[in-house]
Amino acid sequence: MKRREFISGSVIAGAGSMIAASCNTTGISNKTATTATEQVTAFELDEESISSLQEKMQSGKMSAEKITQLYLDRIKAIDQQGPALHAVIEINPEAVAIAKALDEERKSGKLRGPMHGIPVLIKDNIDTADKMQTTAGSLAMEGHVAATDAFIVKKLREAGAVILGKTNLSEWANFRSTHSSSGWSSRGGQTKNPYVLDHNPCGSSSGSGVAVAANLCTVAVGTETDGSVTCPASVNGIVGLKPTVGLLSRSGIIPISATQDTAGPMGRTVKDVALLLGALVGVDANDVVTKESEGKFQTDYAKLLNEKGLSGKRIGIEKKPQGNNPFIHALWTKALDVLKKQGAEIVEIEYLDAMNKLGDAEFDLLKFEFKDGLNKYLASSNSKMKSLTDVIAFNKANEEKAMPYFKQEILESSDKMEALDSKAYKETFEKCHFGSRKIIDDVISKNKLDAICGITMGPACSIDVVYGDRWGDVSLTMPAAVTGYPHITVPGGMVYDLPVGISFFGTAYSEATLFSMAYAYEQATKNRVTPTFRTSFLK
Repeated sequence: MKRREFISGSVIAGAGSMIAASCNTTGISNKTATTATEQVTAFELDEESISSLQEKMQSGKMSAEKITQLYLDRIKAIDQQGPALHAVIEINPEAVAIAKALDEERKSGKLRGPMHGIPVLIKDNIDTADKMQTTAGSLAMEGHVAATDAFIVKKLREAGAVILGKTNLSEWANFRSTHSSSGWSSRGGQTKNPYVLDHNPCGSSSGSGVAVAANLCTVAVGTETDGSVTCPASVNGIVGLKPTVGLLSRSGIIPISATQDTAGPMGRTVKDVALLLGALVGVDANDVVTKESEGKFQTDYAKLLNEKGLSGKRIGIEKKPQGNNPFIHALWTKALDVLKKQGAEIVEIEYLDAMNKLGDAEFDLLKFEFKDGLNKYLASSNSKMKSLTDVIAFNKANEEKAMPYFKQEILESSDKMEALDSKAYKETFEKCHFGSRKIIDDVISKNKLDAICGITMGPACSIDVVYGDRWGDVSLTMPAAVTGYPHITVPGGMVYDLPVGISFFGTAYSEATLFSMAYAYEQATKNRVTPTFRTSFLK
């Protein structure tokens, strides 16, 4: 979740109330001068897809073991050394052995599906019952090894994926402080944007977004409450999907909100994200919300992709411009041109002003649910921390290491919230969740829309661990987050030599439609640009 938008309690992702001048890239020409870059050697697996890796394994040109080792070498070369991206918080010591076993299965004629032998990185708030920790990036959770795999991890293993390691994140999924730096955790340090290294990777799935962008893996899994998949996907130039809440199980994932939390696939192409999603879906008895997805999900979303997926679609766009940045407006004008040329009908709508009024309610809802959900998770975990109160006390006792830059105001205010059977919670839930759904459902129904579209996020701001993130006035993560509806972002172009994404979101379980539209846009534009590892705009 992009916690940054909770400043003053009323600013939420999508509200667009922070001025563009707060982002350090503002004022720089859209055509920046050539500057120093970190020297990164060519990589044998640059921009490889799930399909191309499968072809290499099928032909015998490569094995899962070889592919896994190449990615491990890549992580050592540019994540731990060189640009030192700090996207990966921990390597799976069993990754090569898992890959070898999957190679033997292939030799014996057993092929589990499109994910067979494909290395995947997962966010460090997702349980794995192996030799890796699950810590949400927090020193308070250091040493915690889960007793069982999260449901989606079980699905990955069944699909034949190689779990390569865990990715760094904004600590506690960016729900710790109102002055945090996205991508920073006390356990993993600061993750860097691979396009300009002193710029922000967004959060909280920072490591997953950066790892995919920098070719440390083919695909990764993140989690989102509000913007935590879609924002890092947007500013790191990749594709990210926040599915309908209930499409993917949340059991075994350190929670923020039972209403808004979901895991989500991230990749360099729409097809890869679709293939990964198909491996993750399923009804989980330990997450009752997934029961709603029964009969509504696909196990092969990739087969539904269509280059003409925009033809005849009615797409809503907010009537008011997103922000005041002329370069972002120019990018959006080009995107609209593509949509129209691909046969989409553009319908101007008004909905963001109404959504923005729910900002306070969303923040309160998340604090209510964070306290309840985290206490339940910790109470049954192997962690020494057994409650949110324990975490707060640990951070205070270890302030120099745990909180060297920003503190824990959100943890502390969450710990003071009432129980979920309180009148205050019930009123907040009604206003935020059902209120937001009424706004979006009404505008989609009234205008007969297939989806709503817009700029996902503006370009990345600079990293600032002292004052925190300073995002601009463009964001479109909130509407799909508070409703629990699906949202996909796809590369839309570059502003200040930094990626900017284009969003499509719709009603519950409309993933197949969104995939088709995003794929058509992706194929018509080919906007994905590989990172240059520039050190700074100023050097």
